[in-house]
Amino acid sequence: MSIATPTHTRTVIEELLRRIGEGDPARIAELYAEQGDWKLDWPEAEHGRPATPWIRHRSTRADAAAHYRELAEHHLPDGVATEVERILIDGNDAVVLGEIRQTARSTGRAYRARFALHLTVEDGLVTRHHVYEDSLAVAQAFEAETR
Repeated sequence: MSIATPTHTRTVIEELLRRIGEGDPARIAELYAEQGDWKLDWPEAEHGRPATPWIRHRSTRADAAAHYRELAEHHLPDGVATEVERILIDGNDAVVLGEIRQTARSTGRAYRARFALHLTVEDGLVTRHHVYEDSLAVAQAFEAETR
């Protein structure tokens, strides 16, 4: 593992965020290591549900590309917005704080969710991607009407 400078880490993270904004899963995945640590802070029993299949742990670059493909497939492209409020850097580690706004394709419900990403950059690639988000807002947007 190489120790990154804060400038190097910030450069990789800013490029990752730019590519995420462009929405090309293959180009986004190029910035992930072949093997990595990808976790989502959701109850384990809720991982991989049919309405939210992108919500599960991942471990490979191909998994990263699949995540962004699945995320796009389950959201409407109109009204997608991400506001990055702050990027905090400490050596190889970065924390990105912000809010996403999306609309669930299956229900047409818009939602806003606060998030924090804990990312680690080693040798110019993301090796850790841990997501902490308002899972209740996401789940409610995809929840089928029961009345």
